Amino acid sequence: MDRKQIKTALISVFYKEGLEPIVKELHQNGVKILSTGGTLDFIKKCGFEAEAVEDLTGYPSILGGRVKTLHPKVFGGILNRSENTTDQQEMEEFKIPAIDLVIVDLYPFEETLASGASEDGIIEKIDIGGISLIRAAAKNFADVVIVSSREQYGELLETMSDGCTTDLAIRRKFAAAAFDISSHYDSAIFNYFNSDRNIQRLKVSERIKKDLRYGENPHQEGKFYGQLDEAFEQLHGKAISYNNLLDIDSAVSLVQDFKDSVFAIIKHTNACGLAIADNAFEAYTKALAGDPTSAFGGILATNLSIDLAVAEEINKLFFEVLIAPGFEDDALEILKSKKNRILLVQKARAEQDIQIKSVLNGFLVQDKDSKIETKSDLQVVTKKGVTLQEERALLLANKIVKHSKSNAIVFASENQLLASGVGQTSRVDALNHAIEKADKFGFSLKGAAMASDAFFPFPDCVEIAKEQGVSCVIQPGGSVKDQLSIDFCDAHDMSMVFTGFRHFKH
Repeated sequence: MDRKQIKTALISVFYKEGLEPIVKELHQNGVKILSTGGTLDFIKKCGFEAEAVEDLTGYPSILGGRVKTLHPKVFGGILNRSENTTDQQEMEEFKIPAIDLVIVDLYPFEETLASGASEDGIIEKIDIGGISLIRAAAKNFADVVIVSSREQYGELLETMSDGCTTDLAIRRKFAAAAFDISSHYDSAIFNYFNSDRNIQRLKVSERIKKDLRYGENPHQEGKFYGQLDEAFEQLHGKAISYNNLLDIDSAVSLVQDFKDSVFAIIKHTNACGLAIADNAFEAYTKALAGDPTSAFGGILATNLSIDLAVAEEINKLFFEVLIAPGFEDDALEILKSKKNRILLVQKARAEQDIQIKSVLNGFLVQDKDSKIETKSDLQVVTKKGVTLQEERALLLANKIVKHSKSNAIVFASENQLLASGVGQTSRVDALNHAIEKADKFGFSLKGAAMASDAFFPFPDCVEIAKEQGVSCVIQPGGSVKDQLSIDFCDAHDMSMVFTGFRHFKH
């Protein structure tokens, strides 16, 4: 193995935690340490010798610390090739010491951004010297070890246990990690400056948060990239799967559209039950009544805390995941009786502005459908208007259909999903499926509201709905044949409202 001795180290870090054992190891092996500013002070306070970079370069830190290490003697020391005769001649001529180890921990740009700091504060946390040191040392991995994150301190200590020597394989590994750090850092900065998306380039940089048991099916590999822990705390249950995550995303997106107290049941990313009520027990039981068959093995989500009464009722159902803002202790004890149940506390809203999907040889990117229709969006297009009760039912049905796979039809009362037909190749098929489900679970559609995710190209859907006793319809409008549906409603004492917003979901 090509082992090289570390003789000179350059250390310049933002966070000092965990650094002392490394400095001690370097000191015990006679390694010369170069350092800057606060890092230099920290090393000396730990009782170890170190030389200021300014002593090497002959220039002080200037511009309030913006320029400390950007100097030929620093970068020459890092970038020189030990096997290159010309490089070594220049090193000797300009009295530049070779640097074998670089330890850098970048300014916390993302943390500062997340803190809500002012733009001036954010800009000052864009590291220039540090990122340059990282890239230079990684480029010259043949001769230099680059430690680009405090997360690597433990691995560095293990690597240096053999008399502060390293081999080529480990230097290359650290270099790969360094370019990962630098590219992620630059992506975060780019996305901050490109928040208006004037520059048409997609940059996504997320760490693998967890390896999933498998993907959508057991023969497919699955991984999750991102920060799930920021939104959820898992209190109980097995590891979350790929399909669980898809359903959790759908459930949370639906529930977050409600200000009312709501309980939803999701199966294969579609709502099979949903109800609004003053308490979790009533909301859950009414949601379950919508389709107790599909609820088996589903995802439960609510914006209500889980108390003992509803926990005892939920405990009768086999389900995969329950998401809530909180669980009372006695409720949690009951729900933990099944070891595989996944119980999640939602700590924060799931906020994403864009959706990304891989297709063909690239990616589709779109804004998330964040439109939530309100009373002001409703345009009555029929002679008959809508009552306050019908208005509430229409808005509820419309929220649910927005989160249902197209083609989709939803029937609802003012506080309950009655039935839905989703993911069909025709809107009539979706309608008929919804009617079949309503009949199967004992719901009359007389006086119900009907929602469609897209316009009706023909009046056939409202004709079928009339036969079921549906009193009002909500749809985006926009068909060249809209008037045919409107005329049918006018002739049969039905009301129809347009929203102007289509909600396709593929």
